[in-house]
Amino acid sequence: MLFMIVEHYKDGDPVPVYQRFRERGRLAPDGLTYISSWVDEPLERCFQVMEASDRRLVEEWIAQWSDIVDFEVVPVITSAEASARVPRGVEPPKD
Repeated sequence: MLFMIVEHYKDGDPVPVYQRFRERGRLAPDGLTYISSWVDEPLERCFQVMEASDRRLVEEWIAQWSDIVDFEVVPVITSAEASARVPRGVEPPKD
């Protein structure tokens, strides 16, 4: 499963997050794989894609960071997977 994780740095402060990362690494448990990430321009939030077979691995990872980061976790699928789920010829709803 893929997860889009939005990290909100507490008090909008990225310094504690980057310090911990530089000192201790990602702190991800075995089975949780980092895919990629992006950070907003003011350095207040990180958008990260992670992969795991079990959401509990995401929760275990979050526990290592929750003192300095607030998290939103959204299970996601790829655009190709979404397209495959939508039957061809189906019209979108009209307002």
